[in-house]
Amino acid sequence: MATTTTSSRPAAGRMAAVNEMTRLLRLLFEVEREFLRTVTTLVYRVGEPELKYLICTHAWESAGHGRFIRERGRELSSFGTHDNVRPEIRNVFEEAVGTNTDDPLVLTAGFYGVLKPALLAAYKHYLKVTDPLADWPSKKLVEEFILDEERHLREIEPYLKGVDARAWQSHLTQALDDLGGWLGNETRLPLAASFVWQHEQKPFSHPATCNRGKYPVCSGVFGFDPTEDPIVRPWLTDPNTDARVIRLMVYVWLMMEMDAIDYLATVFYDTPAAPFDLHFDLARHLWDESRHSQFGFRQLPKLGVDLMTVEHSLDLYNILVQMPPHERYALMTMEFEAGSFPTKAHVMDRVRELNDFEADTLLAFDRNDEQNHVRYGHRWLPEIMALFGETRPTEEFVKATQEKFKTFAEIYGGKTPHSLPKEKRLTGDKILKLAGVN
Repeated sequence: MATTTTSSRPAAGRMAAVNEMTRLLRLLFEVEREFLRTVTTLVYRVGEPELKYLICTHAWESAGHGRFIRERGRELSSFGTHDNVRPEIRNVFEEAVGTNTDDPLVLTAGFYGVLKPALLAAYKHYLKVTDPLADWPSKKLVEEFILDEERHLREIEPYLKGVDARAWQSHLTQALDDLGGWLGNETRLPLAASFVWQHEQKPFSHPATCNRGKYPVCSGVFGFDPTEDPIVRPWLTDPNTDARVIRLMVYVWLMMEMDAIDYLATVFYDTPAAPFDLHFDLARHLWDESRHSQFGFRQLPKLGVDLMTVEHSLDLYNILVQMPPHERYALMTMEFEAGSFPTKAHVMDRVRELNDFEADTLLAFDRNDEQNHVRYGHRWLPEIMALFGETRPTEEFVKATQEKFKTFAEIYGGKTPHSLPKEKRLTGDKILKLAGVN
């Protein structure tokens, strides 16, 4: 009679090779997830629009890395079904946010001079230790991510020339060395007794206003006086307004979606317990808004507008940063974006009169994206509300938040004076001249 033998080797031993690679993938997912949550704190603190746009792009690509790693990880055993980040990883990113360092470029140099290179090294280590055939799906993903990480470092380099961040980078390097790198595969160097975690001494809070660098600022760009404001509200829907004027005004409107970039970026940091899929959609939303702002930023000069005459509006950030994140998100998706469709539809129809294919294309993609953003709002607003203990029905909450915004606008809005006199800044009257309208 034949006997059946069973191996005495534990099941974990049989799967040791898979489990080890899964462990590394899990760490990489957590690092990408936490990078997304914290690098977005740079968006409203750096001033150069092109740098804001770049960080938004990198945040979106990091979100993609995280999602692909999670999908691959869930094909393997022991990856886990939750999206949590272990405290020791979160601690380093919390420190990188910077609470005692005022220079946003120094903070940027911390993310891109220490944390990002360490992530690149971690990806390269993964390729080195995994089997290229057995783990081919992971290998192909990681190869792509390495190319992205190398490009991110190249793209950010011009913005950091001349920035002395050595002390801050040394501080973050010590924090990371205590872990032995993101994957724990390097020699661990325990923290010196003199090391102080800055974020434990002083928790991070969003600045009361956002940074627009060298560009002139004001409270708002929408108004009713063509001698004062660049976007004259009645002109947008008046059938007698020349379509060339509407095109210029809508490009100013699009450029001012930089407001949305700045205040939406605050939501990531404030929702550490959110599902990763929520942050993934927020990252897409953020990237979309950065592209919309670029539509105006790049098109206005082509139509003869000096960008240094276009004041940047700060009211929305200044008001919304005083409100909790679920209220910020509700207003953005359920009020500002949902409420813009009728006017933008009219604007699109008028601009089509110009046979300007590029303008038509940009406005069509803007509308398509905004429709998706409202869908995101319907999907995620109830979950963000739940994170903050809000139990009212969504519709009731949105209406109450709209009323609260009106109150807060009176308190915190209208506080930013014009940087430029009306003789120098772009106004409706100047747009008439630029458009060649008498």
